[in-house]
Amino acid sequence: MSLLIKNAHILTMDKTGTGEIPNGYIWIENGLIQKIGADDNDSSIQADKIIDAAGSIVMPGLCNTHTHIGMTLFRGYADDMALKKWLEEKIWPAEACLTAEDVYYGSLLGCLEMIRTGTTAFCDMYFFMDETAKAVEKAGIRGCLSYGMIELNDEGRGQKELAVNEKLVKNLQGKANGRITTMYGPHAPNTCSQSFIDKAKKAAEKDGVGVHIHVLETEEELNTMKKNFGVCSVHHLDAVNFWDTSKVPVLAAHCVWMSDGDIKLFAKKGVTVSHNPISNMKLASGIAPIQKMIDAGVCVTLGTDGCASNNTLNLFEEMKSAALLQKVGTMSPTALAAKTVVEMATVNGAQVIDKKTGVLKAGNKADLIIVDTNKANATPIFDPYSHLVYAASGNDVKTMIVDGKILMEDYIVLAMDEQEVIKKAKEHAYALAERVLI
Repeated sequence: MSLLIKNAHILTMDKTGTGEIPNGYIWIENGLIQKIGADDNDSSIQADKIIDAAGSIVMPGLCNTHTHIGMTLFRGYADDMALKKWLEEKIWPAEACLTAEDVYYGSLLGCLEMIRTGTTAFCDMYFFMDETAKAVEKAGIRGCLSYGMIELNDEGRGQKELAVNEKLVKNLQGKANGRITTMYGPHAPNTCSQSFIDKAKKAAEKDGVGVHIHVLETEEELNTMKKNFGVCSVHHLDAVNFWDTSKVPVLAAHCVWMSDGDIKLFAKKGVTVSHNPISNMKLASGIAPIQKMIDAGVCVTLGTDGCASNNTLNLFEEMKSAALLQKVGTMSPTALAAKTVVEMATVNGAQVIDKKTGVLKAGNKADLIIVDTNKANATPIFDPYSHLVYAASGNDVKTMIVDGKILMEDYIVLAMDEQEVIKKAKEHAYALAERVLI
């Protein structure tokens, strides 16, 4: 189906071309943006469907670069607890009771929430990833999937974990018309040995995919690594050249306890960081030095983490929190400007998931959202980037398109039966909670 979106205030997020078109059109055919411009009077354009986007901002879909969407079933299950107690007494026992079907419906619920709030693509690290892939295929969005490998310095366990991720890459890379991609997911330097993480990196290089890892999320990790190895997680892995991205992209989540030297190394090596401000605040992990990273040239993206440590997958909340947290953390109101935050959530994140998305330009895949600005909270608008970060809500997203296919139009989800997904997710969440208590 061909689409014509007209009368739109377009934010292309193109850093090298036209960034903003106040009254423009986008012509989509065969899943790709064919033409984009400042008027829709081109008589050569023929479209099966026309969308009038008057009173709306049209922009690339948002990219959530770090989450565990199966954990939507844990939303509100264990809040306001210390991290160690939260993990050991609540989350890990619950995860031990998860079934494949739980993860499917948890993932489908997560996809539904992301469609509702403007996220067209995400990076996920969890268990039963075949089930998450099924949910991604059904929902119509993009998913970059990795299996969360926890080796715990056990060579036998490590071989089994690596085999699971290898199978994931072999079976799922490029599925769903290319909407599903894969990565290797060694959990973290404090849960996996240096040699195992090195093996994961080499496997990723062999298979031509990236690596997704948690790094320096907590001060406890920093102190443990220094006690055990004499260096922090970053330099511990640099000893095996893990951060070199010349052949394998590396996505590092959290990065809260980075030193100036760590930041300089990431900038030099080309590591991409996924900033998860709400999760880091909720678990009292700390404030990541994001402005320092950006100033040093590190590519920084945005993630929500899982719903157990955030409660939502709403990247609009993440954008606002990221901006405000850097301002109060640096005591500078100019830190992390609104446009920079929108770039983190769109074009920067797309570099990790699919480089043919994240920017609205001819030849790119048609992944975009239409944000309704004909609302009280959107009046007046002097700066669209400021509006998106400080005033807009995920509930203002009225239409979503991925690969040229409409997944939600005028607030109605077309990709799935919304109420049925909610019903099934509730059933699985409550049944899971009962099993944990037995």
